[in-house]
Amino acid sequence: MTTRRDFLAASIVALFVPGLALAQASGYRRVLVLVELKGGNDGLNTIVPYADDAYYGLRPRIAIRPDNVLQLDSRTGLHPALKPLMPLWQEGELAIVQGVGYPSPNLSHFRSIEIWDTASRSDQYLGEGWLARAFAAHPVPSQFAAGGVAVGGAEMGPLAGAARAIALTQPEVFLRQARLARPMGAGRNSALDHILKVEAGIVEAAARLDAGVQFATEFPRGQFGNAVRVAAQLAANPSGVAAVRVSLAGFDTHQNQPGLHQRLLGELAAGLAALKSALQEAKRWDSTLVMTYAEFGRRPQENNSNGTDHGTAAAHFIAGGRVKGGLYGEAPRLAELEGGNLRHGVDFRSLYATALERWWGLSSARALGGQFAPLDVLRA
Repeated sequence: MTTRRDFLAASIVALFVPGLALAQASGYRRVLVLVELKGGNDGLNTIVPYADDAYYGLRPRIAIRPDNVLQLDSRTGLHPALKPLMPLWQEGELAIVQGVGYPSPNLSHFRSIEIWDTASRSDQYLGEGWLARAFAAHPVPSQFAAGGVAVGGAEMGPLAGAARAIALTQPEVFLRQARLARPMGAGRNSALDHILKVEAGIVEAAARLDAGVQFATEFPRGQFGNAVRVAAQLAANPSGVAAVRVSLAGFDTHQNQPGLHQRLLGELAAGLAALKSALQEAKRWDSTLVMTYAEFGRRPQENNSNGTDHGTAAAHFIAGGRVKGGLYGEAPRLAELEGGNLRHGVDFRSLYATALERWWGLSSARALGGQFAPLDVLRA
């Protein structure tokens, strides 16, 4: 039998701030799905500069050979494990932004992801995520099931501090037990009353998040495939969810990178392809924007352990039915490294400005701490 303690402990972390006014935010009907490549993805072996001899000079053992690359143009290609993304590319629904980073980069996992999550400068420490500040400036409509949902872990990332943000640490447990758990009557003291009130809110939120959406699409097995399936259910939920964050961990490839990276990119590609298929079923693909991010890229030169160490700039994906596919940003300048690392050409906050301004139609200065030029990657 499901108990109150099991439900609260095993399922979610929920953060609600009451009393928010209804926003003039019809743009939130367009969903943003963020995909964190946790650990720092190797951009050079993801988006491969196969025509650049310097790439093979820096990576004699782990480089992707020209005959294995999925060619995008005469100089650039995808890692072969990303083949499930080729239909998106061919249909013009996949944008690849090269050289994404920020000034004075930090190579610590913890600090750099904090910078990305809060959209801070490298010398600035902020307590709230960039989506939390966006939602504070432009509240998500109160009738939405949630402002944002972080799927698969208790870390809120860019949603940290956000009003009506929920972390589904065990999505299946949450949705199943929310249908079973029922809050008891009033408590005998204020502390218990508060717990019961929070629980009642959680049950209500769970009921609204679980819209019973079913797909014919077959999702990949495993933790990431399950997270993507839940993300698709949330994006298709008619009750409304503005933002969903999922994570794929394991990209800290210091050792034996080739096999590990191939597996991870294969999971990523299969998951994103399934997400598109499911949202096309639900007629929500055109109103969903998918964007990858990570704390940093990898060093251009391979290390002695058949891997790569912490680096700086990297490429990221933007996908969706309204995306103008193609290559954006700057190709890596491997002959002009700075301290052995790549220079960034696109500030990561420009990706966020694209989501806020071009996708949702919101001002971005408060959320991002300044003005950053959005990318011209979206159709009207």
